[in-house]
Amino acid sequence: MNSPDPQPAAHILVVDDDERIRSLLRRFLMRNDFLVTTARDAAHARRLLDGLDFDLIVLDVMMPGEDGFTLTRDLRKRMTTPILLLTAKGETGDRIEGFESGADDYLPKPFEPRELLLRIAAILRRMPTAEAKGPKFLSLGPLRYDADKGELWQGDAPLRLTGTEQALLRRLADTPRQPVSRSTLIEDLGRSHSEEAGENSERAIDVQITRLRRKIEPDPKEPRYLQTVRGTGYMLVPD
Repeated sequence: MNSPDPQPAAHILVVDDDERIRSLLRRFLMRNDFLVTTARDAAHARRLLDGLDFDLIVLDVMMPGEDGFTLTRDLRKRMTTPILLLTAKGETGDRIEGFESGADDYLPKPFEPRELLLRIAAILRRMPTAEAKGPKFLSLGPLRYDADKGELWQGDAPLRLTGTEQALLRRLADTPRQPVSRSTLIEDLGRSHSEEAGENSERAIDVQITRLRRKIEPDPKEPRYLQTVRGTGYMLVPD
């Protein structure tokens, strides 16, 4: 009997302005069977994140220019990749700021390498498996949806989506050709867009679906890609 395929190694992005620490972390993590890419600052990290997918970001807080808190807050607007912050500051206020910025964990320097491994393992265990996510790209007629980036393209031109439309399309794209109930959509959008929580009713979902259909359907009155499932909710049906 064939043995199951081994689980691919997690790919970690290490962001630290200290070359010595970057090198040490890279060698240590690679010895523990991780794939590792390093970045020297926030701008370098952004360029890498635009072209590569990572399973975890290990991010130093105290960097010149854009610090780790600011970068974390910005990344959280467009991706869910887990982030572990490293910092020389261990005060409660700094830890709170780290979690409020959207970090998944926070490890003060200096730290024991073994503890870093345990923190990384704990974060990765909490993440959904790759099989639970939908495909990376979906075709909707002439449109192409990048599920990782939450972007909708027509040829070389991006189509503008509101924050709510992005969240709605991302959730439906996670389970293509499977109905998603209105209550599930309300819950997911409410969690992602708390400022709009007051509007998160079934009627509000219907309105958002109508608006999204105007952008993706050749004939919004006869939807081909964003279908209504009577008595349940909605379903995304890509080509």
